[in-house]
Amino acid sequence: MSKPINAMATRLGSLSLGLVLASGSVGAWSAEKLVIESWRNDDSKIWNDVIIPAFNQQHPDIELVFAPTPPSDYNSALQAKLQGGTAGDLITCRPFDVSLSLYTKGNLEALNDLPGMENFSDFARSAWITDDGKDTFCLPMASVIHGFIYNKELFAELELEVPKTESEFFKVLDTIKNESRYVPLVMGTSDQWESATMGFQNIGPNYWKGEAGRKGLLDGSQKLTDTQYVQVWQQMAKWGPYMGRGYEAQKYADSQNLFTLGRGVIYPAGSWDIPTFNDQADFEFAAFAPPVPDGQDSCYISDHTDIAMGINAASPNKAAARTFLSWMASKDFAELYSNELPGFFSLSDHPIEIKDPVAQQFLSWRQDCEQTIRNSYQILSRGTPSMENELWNVSTQVLNGTLSPEAAAQQVEAGLQQWYKPHQ
Repeated sequence: MSKPINAMATRLGSLSLGLVLASGSVGAWSAEKLVIESWRNDDSKIWNDVIIPAFNQQHPDIELVFAPTPPSDYNSALQAKLQGGTAGDLITCRPFDVSLSLYTKGNLEALNDLPGMENFSDFARSAWITDDGKDTFCLPMASVIHGFIYNKELFAELELEVPKTESEFFKVLDTIKNESRYVPLVMGTSDQWESATMGFQNIGPNYWKGEAGRKGLLDGSQKLTDTQYVQVWQQMAKWGPYMGRGYEAQKYADSQNLFTLGRGVIYPAGSWDIPTFNDQADFEFAAFAPPVPDGQDSCYISDHTDIAMGINAASPNKAAARTFLSWMASKDFAELYSNELPGFFSLSDHPIEIKDPVAQQFLSWRQDCEQTIRNSYQILSRGTPSMENELWNVSTQVLNGTLSPEAAAQQVEAGLQQWYKPHQ
């Protein structure tokens, strides 16, 4: 990790010196302290050892404190802090409605005129803008890409080829199941969110044709009961026999451990799993894109706008916070973040080099496949029942064999019909 810091110091050292000379003396400064709220507690070491020191090479007068909350507690804890006036100066933003709600309540600053925002496309900003497109309230940081990670050594041992179509995918799973003691498909359903995120939203874009299908749900021209959505659950309904004994009680961390111990072959994944596997797996692994339905030439991937950062509207240190966000809009930050957290891909338009080979595999799919985002995140989870929560529920039941694909589709569509006018 020392190389990025040293390189940054070389490039930015002269500017730091200039700031010192302009101020008259270091002792005359009164350092401002910025506290960063985040759910990414796994990233604490990278923020403290790499990102913050790199920023301080250029801005030694601003102290940064990375103060994460466990992911499952983040939303509620942040709300409590905002209401109590104790939230940090910088708020790590989840995509779409959670952060939009914070903005409409007056908790986040508008960032339309932030220097550096011009480095982000409309697609990059889409998860953090108002419905009318007038206000951007968080600086986009990174997206994550869905796919499958596999154990290269076990693929070689079993003489398997990377599947490109759905039938090839199930042929590979059959070979693993029939000719080895390994778990073919490593995923559990106990936590439920994986069923929707690494199941439905992973393979689904190939069926509903990415953005065309997502926008069709938004305007009501498509329904969850349409064939292209039912087919996703129909494929998932065939996964269970390959997921290993007791997968219904298997949690996310259990699946990660099972894969990194070399006991499973294919792991339905998000690119966010790469750093964990880099740390824990002692074998070589790689990735393949979601296999397409047989006979289909075009491919689609979920390249999901995942994380951004905004300014607490009640912060007494807004000028310093804007300085930090503008630095985050730079090429230096984009390259640093994307390489220190392989699998989190900068949303800026700066050309950057990704050094991690598996992260580069995920990123390369952008060249061959059309991109979309998770279809439940924009608008469709605002009401009750939330489409996102419904997808967790029905996708888990489909994988567990307790709900038919057709019934799953009917349940989610019926939920939307209760509150979303284009589906009524």
